Amino acid sequence: MKPSIPKGTRDFSPAEMVKRNYIFDTIRSVYQRYGYLPIETPSMENTETLMGKYGEEGDRLIFKILNSGDYLKDIDNSKLNNQNSKALLSDISEKALRYDLTVPFARYVVMHRNEITFPFKRYQIQPVWRADRPQKGRYREFYQCDADVIGSNSLLNEVELIQIIDEVFSKLGVAVTIKINNRKILSGIAEVIGEKEKIIDITVAIDKLDKIGVDGVNKELQEKGISQTALIKLQPLISFKGNNSEKLDLLKNLLGNSEIGKKGIEEVESVFEKVKPFDYAQGDNKSSNLELDITLARGLNYYTGAIIEVKVNHPGSTFTGSICGGGRYDDLTGIFGLPDVSGVGISFGADRIYDVLEELKLFPDSASASTKVLVVNFGEAEENYALQIARQLRKAGINTELYPDAAKLKKQFAYADAKKIPFVITAGNDERIKGIVALKNMSNGEQFALSLAEAIEKLG
Repeated sequence: MKPSIPKGTRDFSPAEMVKRNYIFDTIRSVYQRYGYLPIETPSMENTETLMGKYGEEGDRLIFKILNSGDYLKDIDNSKLNNQNSKALLSDISEKALRYDLTVPFARYVVMHRNEITFPFKRYQIQPVWRADRPQKGRYREFYQCDADVIGSNSLLNEVELIQIIDEVFSKLGVAVTIKINNRKILSGIAEVIGEKEKIIDITVAIDKLDKIGVDGVNKELQEKGISQTALIKLQPLISFKGNNSEKLDLLKNLLGNSEIGKKGIEEVESVFEKVKPFDYAQGDNKSSNLELDITLARGLNYYTGAIIEVKVNHPGSTFTGSICGGGRYDDLTGIFGLPDVSGVGISFGADRIYDVLEELKLFPDSASASTKVLVVNFGEAEENYALQIARQLRKAGINTELYPDAAKLKKQFAYADAKKIPFVITAGNDERIKGIVALKNMSNGEQFALSLAEAIEKLG
């Protein structure tokens, strides 16, 4: 039988891993520049930690882990005969693979609260799992690259996260639109259309606007029991096209009688005002556009303030999904027994960013090869000299390979070509006697006879 891997998962070749690490290293370097420190949490969590935190749709996508051993041994026969997997779940599964990094982070904060200095700024780069239907840009196993600050209500944190997003995509060379909304605005909308109790149904539906269109959203809302009167009131909001100022004016008119709605508008305006000096405009040609998107909800129950989502607007890209997102979650740690601790965070989708960089051919040459120099092996007589050359190159911080076999030169040079190694050093008996090396540039064929110190300086 031919081996295979589960749908929605992937193997990564060395060439792909070099590119992935380029993304991880770029994100990590920006996080650290803003004072965020790394943590890690287990791949699996107790099921009760995860369930109920992502809404009904999210809960269905959590991968459950069967208990060890004969997990059906002590199950009541009546439960087995009913053939109801949901009813059996609590008896046969106590653990699950993490769905994201935010809820495990909240659990971490509660468990380690006495060791943490607040506000606590952490980043985390680890895989997560979702039992989703695999498709382009959507995987069952993928990496998230999160940054969160918890223990502060200040909107300066939102401003800082927008700066981080802009800086990361600027370094990666991708033009993006940073979409902003606020959960308080969505709550205000639900209030003024007379459906305050159905805020979750409304946000889940309108968050699908890009995928199913206005008619699809209205149909879903009708199926959830939203009244026709409420739907009529909602239409100007989900169909309005205008710039950020025009959208804010519309919201001020429509949400004038909603205190929570007005609070959301104030928060969005404050963030926009604070990022003005950084020149993120709407519709300009810079790397990042900042856009107020009234329909942005992200479908997650734990957001209470700002909601952030990043889309590619780079010329030539066909990618339509989100490549980064996040928001503020004032009440998340309260679920685990630590109330009144506000947090806000973002998450970069590394796998989706990889697809975008591949499509746009934006990976630099340095992300295509990890080895900078190949030292040719001429045979046993020259091996010790070649070993010393490789050792000195590595000590100088230059990634170096020594070909392990005394193969024909043609084969060794073909190896360097196949691995896109930019330089080759040949040091045969003549070079060894003279104490020099021959350094060849594989891209243009230039060759130099140099001392090893000179070669190191040239390669540096």
